[in-house]
Amino acid sequence: MIDLATLTGAILVALGQEHAGLFSNDDELATRLHAAGAATGETVWRMPLGPAYDKLIDSKFADMKNTGGRNAGSITAAQFLKRFVGDTPWAPSRHRRRRDELAGRATSIHSWGSGWGVRLLDRLVQEYYED
Repeated sequence: MIDLATLTGAILVALGQEHAGLFSNDDELATRLHAAGAATGETVWRMPLGPAYDKLIDSKFADMKNTGGRNAGSITAAQFLKRFVGDTPWAPSRHRRRRDELAGRATSIHSWGSGWGVRLLDRLVQEYYED
């Protein structure tokens, strides 16, 4: 399972706009996405997941919180999703690409969909999942 989202802007603080943040519970899938990203120019950088981050979304009032606070915001967002995927190989990627990179003019990153990740996923499927 792969999801491409702009779930949190916190990834921009960590990585800027050069790489998408990649989270995964599956090393093989993460390696394949990294290779596809390198081949297409839609590069990804694997970010950590783990029990210490997962504890940040624990709640004494509910099953869990949907935010872990300011620190590690992208990681805790991924940890939240990870609780629902179980053992399914999974990789959410977080990225915001400015429109002016493709269109040659400045505009808000919030006002349009860039299509980032289409080439990445096309390459992934072509290289690893088609006959």
